[in-house]
Amino acid sequence: MTTPPLAKLLDSKPLYYTAFDPNRIVEAYKVIKNHIKKPNAVHIVGTNGKGSTGRALAHMAYKSGLRVGHFSSPHILDFKERFWIDGRFATIIELEEANKKLYALLGKDIAKALSYFEYQALLSFVLFENFDLQVIEAGLGGEYDATSVIDYDITIFTPIAYDHSDFLGNDIKSIAKTKLNIMQNISIIAKQPYSEVLNIAKKIASDKKVKLVEFNTNKYESLKKALFKPYPKYLKENITLALMALDELKIDYNIASINSLEIFGRFYKLEPNIIIDVGHNSLAATAIEKALSKKVNLIFNILNDKDYKEVLTILKPKIKELQIIKIDTQRATELKKIENLLKELEIDYSYFKGEIEDNEEYLVFGSFYVVEEFLKTMGIKEIPV
Repeated sequence: MTTPPLAKLLDSKPLYYTAFDPNRIVEAYKVIKNHIKKPNAVHIVGTNGKGSTGRALAHMAYKSGLRVGHFSSPHILDFKERFWIDGRFATIIELEEANKKLYALLGKDIAKALSYFEYQALLSFVLFENFDLQVIEAGLGGEYDATSVIDYDITIFTPIAYDHSDFLGNDIKSIAKTKLNIMQNISIIAKQPYSEVLNIAKKIASDKKVKLVEFNTNKYESLKKALFKPYPKYLKENITLALMALDELKIDYNIASINSLEIFGRFYKLEPNIIIDVGHNSLAATAIEKALSKKVNLIFNILNDKDYKEVLTILKPKIKELQIIKIDTQRATELKKIENLLKELEIDYSYFKGEIEDNEEYLVFGSFYVVEEFLKTMGIKEIPV
């Protein structure tokens, strides 16, 4: 059986499925389960902060001498960004080798039936099978997420808020239950913007007899003393979750090694006057607004399933002018709707023309697509690891 190239195989799959079959990934994993090894595994679940928490954990574990893989999504410029291995992105050769094994195990029909994200999740399990630790970031997160098919030593729950309500539920209790129901063994939970989330977590942990570890303020203070980089508070809290997981895994580490961590796209200073952030919802907007010390020119767009009125209302006190950047996706919000909202909110706006002035401050924010388009406009073809 000839294995199609990974890029060709994935390009044949739609990014978004109108019909979701939660049993598809379960049955596919059963096929490969006994043919691949499973290293220690940490699951990162939540609404915001998954990428930075997972990368901090993977980075620190790697710096302690372990072989570590980190699966995250989506990517910004290159698909390989989803697969981080020991301080670098996976190579095409490594990905094709994993693809060859996975495709052979699954067979043509099952491989074809899997969604874009489902196939990637299984690919990560094959790619990381000989490592000491795999850090796996959930997609939408929850009981039916493709990444939830394996057993985890630790589950980290980052802040949980409203997002993807069409899949996860229309109220915070429903969303929280869907995400928290996957806890197993040891679960670490971040500070939560909604008190109901922690209450639900405690109830589920008690019912499942799971060890639930709440956010460690002392660990946070130790991190602050060790950090040289001026990370905003929310990133420090995410890194703290990673350190707590290392403690639970009994992995020795040097806390100072966190200073060599790059968290690209998360309140990241691309230039002295340009911050880029892939945040895309009200929870992210709240964190960003608190982190900004002055007004900025906001280069912005957003997907049509987000509450962009709430996002812009939150950010308004820190917006000097908003520059709409066009993004190439069917999920983009109609430009006229953004314009009408900006008029309603009395926010000055124009369209981004690819011009950055040295004496102005900029924030690029609204989605992965926004950051991707901005980087391409600036002629940046790859991101630092």
